Amino acid sequence: MKNPDRKTVSRLEALPNIGPAMAADLRLIGIDHPLALTGKDPFDLYAALCAESGQKHDPCVIDVFMSAVDFMEGGNPRPWWTFTDQRKKRIDWPEKSRT
Repeated sequence: MKNPDRKTVSRLEALPNIGPAMAADLRLIGIDHPLALTGKDPFDLYAALCAESGQKHDPCVIDVFMSAVDFMEGGNPRPWWTFTDQRKKRIDWPEKSRT
């Protein structure tokens, strides 16, 4: 797993769990440097991405955003899927209607 020096990292693609496509998504919403992730709410980033792209993205994108923000705020690099339970606890999914 990538583990760059968060004080000097300058490319989004150098962050754990961030590849070219996710870096492009972050740039689409105005995040062009890893330090810009510090203090951001991953759910707000996801909402901005959905609004800017005009489509709903897989909720796992939130997990990736959570991993990147956590890393830039001092957390250890972790696979994005380790954030799934945390995301699910924050999302209040409406119950499926039963017919």
